[in-house]
Amino acid sequence: MSEFDLIRRYFTRATPGAVLGVGDDAALLQVGAGNVLAVSTDMLVAGTHFLPDADPFLLGHKTLAVNLSDMAAMGAKPRWATLAIAMPEADEPWLERFSAGLFALAQQHGVELVGGDTTRGPLNLCVTILGEVPPQQALCRDGAQVGDEIWVSGQLGDAALALAHLQGEVVLGAEQFAACAPALHSPQPRIALGLALRGIAHSAIDISDGLLADLGHILDASQVGAEIGFGALPVSDTLSTLSRAVAHPSPVNGTRAGFREACFPPPESAGHGRPAVGRGAGAGGEGTLALRCILSGGDDYELCFTAAATRHDEVMRIGAQLGLPLARIGRIVAGRGCAVHDAAGDPIDIEICGYDHFR
Repeated sequence: MSEFDLIRRYFTRATPGAVLGVGDDAALLQVGAGNVLAVSTDMLVAGTHFLPDADPFLLGHKTLAVNLSDMAAMGAKPRWATLAIAMPEADEPWLERFSAGLFALAQQHGVELVGGDTTRGPLNLCVTILGEVPPQQALCRDGAQVGDEIWVSGQLGDAALALAHLQGEVVLGAEQFAACAPALHSPQPRIALGLALRGIAHSAIDISDGLLADLGHILDASQVGAEIGFGALPVSDTLSTLSRAVAHPSPVNGTRAGFREACFPPPESAGHGRPAVGRGAGAGGEGTLALRCILSGGDDYELCFTAAATRHDEVMRIGAQLGLPLARIGRIVAGRGCAVHDAAGDPIDIEICGYDHFR
């Protein structure tokens, strides 16, 4: 099979929303009146972002989903995508399932694949997503204001917990893993929420590298600080059980000064692009694992956003209309940095952390 046969068979579909799609040197796209183009690119590398034996259908879904999540965070309507794919060989059964997973999600969100590239090499998947948004309604990171409430959608930490299980860092029961695995393998981009938050949210970001790391990007861009309550963070029953050890943490050496070291031992390379969470790491044991999954595990692809307290009821109505749980987890304050408080209201001594490819 030639490169061009591969493209025609697995990655060419009708593109009625484009002036010109796959098959020429470039696509031609017409942006709607009053909109600007929102563009984002994400790369997934085997062994860094996904396991080499990942189900190709789920991988096709996730390859597009992580890009759609960026559109959601901007309040943009996704329209088109390009795909650059490197692979060791033209494995037709793998390509058939991968493209099926990618196009199933694309159809769900009205996205057309309008171009890309293929080459031989280590498995590497790169999507560029393009969407539309009125410029004055785009959700950006630099709009958070003192007094804003901080919200997150869905649940946090399940993807990191599922990954820890796959890496042998913790052993989950079959039912527990089955409940967590979809968050890792088939995240659901919150497009409808992003669109609904236009004109309501002051700032937004999608949670890909961990809550504290990504919220930190909002705080840095907006030059503000934040206070969040650990007990307010929305988590699954499995993580809720594990996290009880940190909801009321015991003092370390008679004080809270050593709690950061107990809950955040230096991450070890797990060969999968996320910090390892050790079953017995540090003094916290399972509590350590839970804390790191919830606050810094990454791969959640939920939205974190801020909105004025006066819009609280509107945000709640949006969640109800979408059938999507939205949790208020804290507030924006003057100053810099993020403080996390335990159930008693005392600060938990942690450091803002999340995944960084070059650290």
